[in-house]
Amino acid sequence: MANTQPTEPGPNAAAPLSGLAMKRRGPVAVWLGLPIITLGIYQLVWYYKIHKELNEYDRRQDLSPAGSMLVLLFLSWTLIAPLISFHNTGKAIANAQRAAGLQVTCSPAASTWLAFVFGINVWYMQRELNRVTEAYPGAAPGTQVPLAA
Repeated sequence: MANTQPTEPGPNAAAPLSGLAMKRRGPVAVWLGLPIITLGIYQLVWYYKIHKELNEYDRRQDLSPAGSMLVLLFLSWTLIAPLISFHNTGKAIANAQRAAGLQVTCSPAASTWLAFVFGINVWYMQRELNRVTEAYPGAAPGTQVPLAA
């Protein structure tokens, strides 16, 4: 009988997971400094950038950077839409921490409710994102990095 076992890995073979490294940012600058200087515009730019970087870091996450930013821009008056977006961002950051092989410290609930405390949720989310960047010392933003899970 002929050997029916494949000798080469097929297209379904598990390839090592990798993604692009994210940029480390100063949490206080992101939360307070730059939004004051730019009259709040930087917060929208930052929100777009972190979603884009999270998407490039772990492609298993299906994030829409423009959609997330547009929720803040056009639906902030509803109050519930930004809270849902902050919660989903907290989950995405927690998933990124898991993919980096870190203990998950980002709480989606904290990402949501800290918005009511002087908007400090921005500081919190950036601080949690910086933990992911610190898992890859020396990796420049945009370079390939291995994912743990």
